[in-house]
Amino acid sequence: MKTPAEPDLFTPAPTATDRPMPEHAVAVAVAAHVRNAASLPVAERVAIYNALTQELAAMVGFPHPVLAPQLIPIDQVQANDYNPNKVAPPERQLLKLSMRRDGVTMAVVVADNPELGVTVVDGFHRTDTIRNDRELRESLHGYIPVVKLNKDLENRIASTVRHNMARGSHLTELSSKLVLMLRDHNWSDTRIGKELGMQPDEVLRLKQITGLADAFADRDFSKAWE
Repeated sequence: MKTPAEPDLFTPAPTATDRPMPEHAVAVAVAAHVRNAASLPVAERVAIYNALTQELAAMVGFPHPVLAPQLIPIDQVQANDYNPNKVAPPERQLLKLSMRRDGVTMAVVVADNPELGVTVVDGFHRTDTIRNDRELRESLHGYIPVVKLNKDLENRIASTVRHNMARGSHLTELSSKLVLMLRDHNWSDTRIGKELGMQPDEVLRLKQITGLADAFADRDFSKAWE
């Protein structure tokens, strides 16, 4: 007996009329206005959504970017030029399958870049998949959910490394190049270790891989981060 195939795309979220009304008076009032906006054009609904998530995040007052997701046109999102995270074809296919079956479950992490506009900090492969998969792109009406970080270049690089290393997906050779980039921004070995969650021997190993250990003479390098 064959098992019924799963639908190619995820199950859509309930419509406004399917959801129960909230109980708090403020939430009831807001929900009523939101439901009245459900028939507006997509661009207007997106603008309302973006404004509300920012206001709600400010109201809650928790200092985490994930609480204020935004929808922005995917064509405004650019790849960074330093991301060392590579994904093999089988994993890329699995990523597409996951997004088709379950929908987009994680926002892409981005930052404003004075030269490129909105730049990916973490989530390049998710962005690329949505951009190039017609059904996924159409299901999002050409938008992509993002959370924004307010960071300069060197701190965006560090953030990308942290996100990738936390998943265990950072390539050693390219990690060492990023360590060199941070060193070029006058980061000490101690700061690199603290910001990237590395032990001193890990920083040293990455520097040795580049063959540039002599360029990393660091007087404050010690056996343990204080």
